[in-house]
Amino acid sequence: MTAIADTAPASAPGASNGRALAFVFITVLIDAIGFGIVIPVFPGLIVSLTGTTLGGAAEISGWMMFLYAVTQFICGPIIGGLSDRFGRRPVLLASLAAFGLDYLVMAFAPNLAWLVAARFVAGMTGATFSTAYAYIADISPPERRGPNFGLIGMAFGFGFIIGPALGGIVAQFGERVPFLVAGCLALANFAYGWFILPESLAPALRRRFEWRRANPIGSVLRFRNAHPRVLMLAITMFVWTIGYQALFATWNFFTIERFGWGPEQVGWSLAAVGVIGAVVQGGLSRRLIPRYGNRRIVIAGIISAIGAYFIYAFATTGWVLYAGIAVGFLNGMVFPSMQALMSSEVAPNEQGELQGGISSLQALASIFGPPLMTGSFAAFSAPDAPVYLPGAPYLLAALFSIAALTLFLRTTGERSPS
Repeated sequence: MTAIADTAPASAPGASNGRALAFVFITVLIDAIGFGIVIPVFPGLIVSLTGTTLGGAAEISGWMMFLYAVTQFICGPIIGGLSDRFGRRPVLLASLAAFGLDYLVMAFAPNLAWLVAARFVAGMTGATFSTAYAYIADISPPERRGPNFGLIGMAFGFGFIIGPALGGIVAQFGERVPFLVAGCLALANFAYGWFILPESLAPALRRRFEWRRANPIGSVLRFRNAHPRVLMLAITMFVWTIGYQALFATWNFFTIERFGWGPEQVGWSLAAVGVIGAVVQGGLSRRLIPRYGNRRIVIAGIISAIGAYFIYAFATTGWVLYAGIAVGFLNGMVFPSMQALMSSEVAPNEQGELQGGISSLQALASIFGPPLMTGSFAAFSAPDAPVYLPGAPYLLAALFSIAALTLFLRTTGERSPS
């Protein structure tokens, strides 16, 4: 890693900040496109490798997602600590190289074991998002971190729109071709970054790597003792993220069960979510956060989400869901604004540790959230359910959001952060 770091400029000052922000945006965009490209063909690849049914492939895919989330939960603080020690550039580049190779391995995987091993390695090195946040924190003044963090959400939104559509187009050439495309995109971005990405963390600001801090428990204990306010904000984000899992875990099942939608209608509705999220996080956030401050934006965003969840839960026709998407348009700014609040509380040489800890908490929410949401959907959509309410996951999401809002107000009520 040090060899990579030595090939780059020592820092990312002044005029290079725009170039660096553009690279981070492209990095996350390509990462999201790569993730989305393989969604349409992943079930078919598992079926072809195992000979199981589609239902069996879904169970295998679920366990692979579980493995990925557990691995990220464990390794997030390690990757964050390494970026505080060696700099953001080598960790970002190593992550992109690993993702590229991961997709290529899946493209040529001869059996399921190779596929599982590739997902495990990707979970270990999945530092793109957490290190990207740390990089942006390095090159952004505190008042610009919220809007700049929003760029990551915007990139993910656009990537999640482009990826599945591109995957469907290239899949006609074979179920493994989307994996090749995703791998080539990641490796091309690695090459691009090798030549143009400057380092953002000056050597004087780096800290020694410590194993006692480079684990989920050590990270939490560190913030409990040194930054109790950051810990409470991180817990708030964890609670918020569990509720947010309802959208990813149950949206397709819910819309099929409640409205009889097909794949195309489900896809258009998710595209609407992605478009609004991208526009809000990349456009409105750059105007609203500087004007109203991160604290007010978080409050407004959570209230916006609560309203949307209640609309989803009790929607009787499909068009009502689109009304709910419109009502919840501000929820996309909750995460970047809360990130900015936490980032402003820690030193430059702790940004990687902070983002690694947040990555672990998000992974933990991804472990517990989906089973909770899908379980509630199954319980309240079954023929013998005491109350038929397939929108039950969104009521749960609203309750988690209310809890997150309560925690946030209690944590930030003593003083009004920017």
